[in-house]
Amino acid sequence: MIQVKKPHLKLLHSLLFLLQLLHCISSYPMTPMNCTDTSRVCTSFLAFKPQKNQSLAVIQSMFDVLPSDITVEGNDWDYMFIKKNCSCAKGIKKYVSGTTFTVKSNGGFVYDLVMDAYDGLAFLPNTSRMARNGAVVSVRLFCGCSSGLWNYLMSYVMRDGDSVESLASRFGVSMDSIESVNGIDDPDNVTVGSLYYIPLDSVPGDPYPLKNATPPAPVPAPSADNFSGDQVNHKAHVPYGWIIGGLGVGLALIILSIFLCVCLRSSNSFAEARSHEKDAQGKISHKFHILRNPSFFCGSGRYICGKAVDQKQTDGDSSHHHVTVPKVSSLGPDVFDMDKPIVFAYDEIFSSTDDFSDSNLLGHGTYGSVYYSLLRDQEVAIKRMTATKTKEFMSEVKVLCKVHHANLVELIGYAASHDELFLVYEYAQKGSLRSHLHDPQNKGHSPLSWIMRVQIALDTARGLEYIHEHTKAHYVHRDIKTSNILLDASFRAKISDFGLAKLVGKTNEGDISTTKVVGTYGYLAPEYLSDGLATTKSDVYAFGVVLFEIISGKEAIIRTEGTMAKNPERRSLASIMLAVLRNSPDSMSMSSMKDYIDPNMMNLYPHDCVFKLAMLAKQCVDDDPILRPDMKQIVISLSQILLSSVEWEATLAGNSQVFSGLVQGR
Repeated sequence: MIQVKKPHLKLLHSLLFLLQLLHCISSYPMTPMNCTDTSRVCTSFLAFKPQKNQSLAVIQSMFDVLPSDITVEGNDWDYMFIKKNCSCAKGIKKYVSGTTFTVKSNGGFVYDLVMDAYDGLAFLPNTSRMARNGAVVSVRLFCGCSSGLWNYLMSYVMRDGDSVESLASRFGVSMDSIESVNGIDDPDNVTVGSLYYIPLDSVPGDPYPLKNATPPAPVPAPSADNFSGDQVNHKAHVPYGWIIGGLGVGLALIILSIFLCVCLRSSNSFAEARSHEKDAQGKISHKFHILRNPSFFCGSGRYICGKAVDQKQTDGDSSHHHVTVPKVSSLGPDVFDMDKPIVFAYDEIFSSTDDFSDSNLLGHGTYGSVYYSLLRDQEVAIKRMTATKTKEFMSEVKVLCKVHHANLVELIGYAASHDELFLVYEYAQKGSLRSHLHDPQNKGHSPLSWIMRVQIALDTARGLEYIHEHTKAHYVHRDIKTSNILLDASFRAKISDFGLAKLVGKTNEGDISTTKVVGTYGYLAPEYLSDGLATTKSDVYAFGVVLFEIISGKEAIIRTEGTMAKNPERRSLASIMLAVLRNSPDSMSMSSMKDYIDPNMMNLYPHDCVFKLAMLAKQCVDDDPILRPDMKQIVISLSQILLSSVEWEATLAGNSQVFSGLVQGR
């Protein structure tokens, strides 16, 4: 028998323990579905194979992402990789990401439509709901957060021909890492149609090619059989010749373009001089001053069919207000891929609104009246402003030309006359959130259900998150309120009225811009009122007030009892709701809060979700802006509240009358 000395024996025991520990770590299934930390948020990816009828716009809507969140695999673009925020759902202890799906057909089950559309990447709690065209369904997507060994996890549905080995080669990872993260014991025994996770150290795929959707055709290589060695070498240099020739042609085209631009400028100057002569003779009316400044141009107008009107536009007299309106034709044809802004003629605006008749009046905004119009066979809303509001006019044009999002009202075009300015927007069929919350029956609206209210809040939060964090230049809206949240035909929310929006600069203390106090009382943050500091957190405060309105159905400013008095007391809704919440420390003791929940919901709401929304609103209106959440955190919280609300709604499916009433209009 071999004798082992004690020091060596201790070392041997240590080595054996280390080997056992390494074996446990390598064999332990680090499945991302076993989550415990509900506050954690990570970036994940979903590998999606689009169907033929699913365009980029459809996929963006399905996954609630921007084009920059989508990458593609190789030149064939068979697979898209969707970037999503992922978090642990408390109730089911699984990592999920939220999105919504809009039903595009009648008949069949919603469950079948969702499963077919997302192809194994989603799950839906309720399986018995019938499909109704235009209905919006809240969907959960399977995602995963890495344990720290990898930067990302990607959800992937196994298909025929796939194997652990092929996936490892395809995504440049080891087979061991795929087996480890999915707890696979036998790599030859994987299930087609099941979801697996691919651990990644970098973002998969290549950026989505927005400008050219057709992959370049491969150039056939010359055959060596038809040439001698010298000829083959000569052919090998042919691509360099093509490159040099292409550069030469490109340079010639640039010189030619510069020459044409000079000629066009000369001709435009001549035309403008002629138009001034006509002005002096009084032969032209409806004068326009055109500003050829590319920084004001926006890629909009996709809602209007037909070409922009070719107008003879001239400068007005010096005694009139000069209006700066971009001219599309001054740009080259390739500046906008798909969408182009439209400059409308005043006559066209005037006639489409029936001479701005009262029957077409939709309402009065902060800086003008808004009219319904059927413009070139499309429904639009036209804001009519006086020419003294040039600053607000240009603010909206500048902002909406640079920001485009599903939850922001789209600017289509604009027009101007001597003394008036006009902005043309997409039309929101259901009007403002304010008209649906405050005395809806008298305004011809059905009360909003709880699910619809949460969805509207989430849509609004996504729009704000976009202008706060995801645009090249960050903006503060400065006038968030229920009258500036518009609803389309499917009750999806869009933020409007960017006349007060302001660019904010990055400092060590965050996004701060000192300005004069503008906006609507009841929604103004305390630090904004006292110091004039417009920040993204002041928008968060206003959004918190909107949440309180959604819960209570009450106005942001409430008149107290005794309105017959000369000076009735006015209190902010935020202060009232904060006092109520102090007496309701948890969702089990909501008795004091029940009197402040909108009675139009007829007690059809999940109490715990209402309490969570109220607590979120409380955080948003905190006096200290540092303690307020940012819009990214708010979006995550609202997504979780919406998912919980949908699960609650599914429990009511047994009562078909109640259930159908809840989902009506979604």
